[in-house]
Amino acid sequence: MAEHQLSKTFPVKPKLKPKPRTQKQTPESKYWSSFKSQQIPNLISSITSLTFSNTPSRPFAATHSASLTIFSSQTFSTTTTITSFSDVVTSASFRCDGLLIAASDLSGLVQVFDIKGRTPLRKLRSHSRPVRFVQYPFADKLHLVSGGDDALVKYWDVAGETPISEMRGHKDYVRCGDCSPVNSEMFVTGSYDHTVKLWDVRVADSKSAISINHGYPVEDVIFLPSGGLVATAGGNSVKIWDIIGGGKMLCSMESHNKTVTSLCVGKMGKDSGEESQQYRIMSVGLDGYMKVFDYAKMKVTHSMRFPAPLMSVAFSPDSSTRVIGTSNGIIYAGKRKTKEEAEEKKDLGGFMGFGTVEEPEVRALKSSYVRYFHRGQGEKPAEGDYLVMRPKKVKLGKHDKLLKKFRHKEALVSVLGGKHPGNVVAVMEELVSRKKLLKCVMNLDTDELGSLLMFLHKYSTVPSYSALLMGLTKKVLELRVEDIKASVPLKGHIRNLKRSVEEEIRIQQSLLEIQGIISPLLRLAGRR
Repeated sequence: MAEHQLSKTFPVKPKLKPKPRTQKQTPESKYWSSFKSQQIPNLISSITSLTFSNTPSRPFAATHSASLTIFSSQTFSTTTTITSFSDVVTSASFRCDGLLIAASDLSGLVQVFDIKGRTPLRKLRSHSRPVRFVQYPFADKLHLVSGGDDALVKYWDVAGETPISEMRGHKDYVRCGDCSPVNSEMFVTGSYDHTVKLWDVRVADSKSAISINHGYPVEDVIFLPSGGLVATAGGNSVKIWDIIGGGKMLCSMESHNKTVTSLCVGKMGKDSGEESQQYRIMSVGLDGYMKVFDYAKMKVTHSMRFPAPLMSVAFSPDSSTRVIGTSNGIIYAGKRKTKEEAEEKKDLGGFMGFGTVEEPEVRALKSSYVRYFHRGQGEKPAEGDYLVMRPKKVKLGKHDKLLKKFRHKEALVSVLGGKHPGNVVAVMEELVSRKKLLKCVMNLDTDELGSLLMFLHKYSTVPSYSALLMGLTKKVLELRVEDIKASVPLKGHIRNLKRSVEEEIRIQQSLLEIQGIISPLLRLAGRR
């Protein structure tokens, strides 16, 4: 009777494989990593704020020391520098048409400038303490919102240089604010009294419509694009609140190790597909990390480390540029190529008078060409080609061939003499599944048993193999105790095995003692 042959044979492999140290990069991580960072140095001091204009050219402004600098988002070169300030500039905001920009400083003054000039068009004086934020409302060219260390929030008539209304309610410094993207008469402010308040200028008594307790001094607050959600930053946490639902907290992200200093929201710049309409929250902190937060899935999708504490972050409306300001006066500006730029680069020759550069046309291969029969494996198939897949020949090792012939003991002995512990464990696992491992152990002679005990001495305490090998060690001692007592070399292997097991036990006891010391400290740190 002919011997039964299996149709397919695969080499045995160990089931327990170590996990890779570096995780596979997700598509979203690849997207955010595609923003190649370029340093803009020599800005003297900390970058207190960054903001983009809504105009098609997308310039951005940075406040640092007693200066306001406007940069081109295409070349990252300086276009305008305004120095008409008597103290440190804290905040800036472009008007919706991009023609004017408002800036505040620590002297308590709010000034409005023409983007191309350096002389202030308006000077708004009313705050008695430093002004920490100023912003133009959404689609409003005539008013401004400001807040400062006098715990007051003011709504300004820019043309008349007078405050229309004064909001009182905060009990400490007002450090940040943002205007609603759907209503120019509503805005939120954050204060060091741990609260975030929603204001409506149409309310007669100037009281806040909603008050939220963040739990930490609030460093930044932003509206999300829908206008019904607000994100707040304070301490090491970023929280999202439902304004329409009365100020209910939806989630809290605590992935930063130090204080979160700034927030911004950006749209995924995909050209098509579901991700083209998704928004992300970007947060930066004193720990030097920038985190990207998907608030639809409530998880952090990307993280990036910088060599200095981060103070501000901004993302362009067209999703092409990201800028991050540090405490040492450096801006990390990242730009991502768009389809329009690729087309402009392609047509650059036409603009220079040399004509457009066209790619050479590749001739279609036909069976009458010699090159058709010498294409090689690297040739990519055409749309109409029929692929004949040739199965790869499986290369079997010596132990695989012996297992295929059911010579179990010889297979085990062959791998014990090799240098690959993974192959030994794989053969043992295969013999366990065939219920032949203990029978093989019983049939080993003295030299082969010595090789097995030497292998157990080396690898029985390795975490990847210990689950199988420790149980096998116990069975070997029970089955071959008489042979071990009668042989001096086998007794030496047993002594070595005993020493390695005792050393592993001592290590485990030390680790448990360290765990007992650290775990109460971690619980205390988690309560804070």
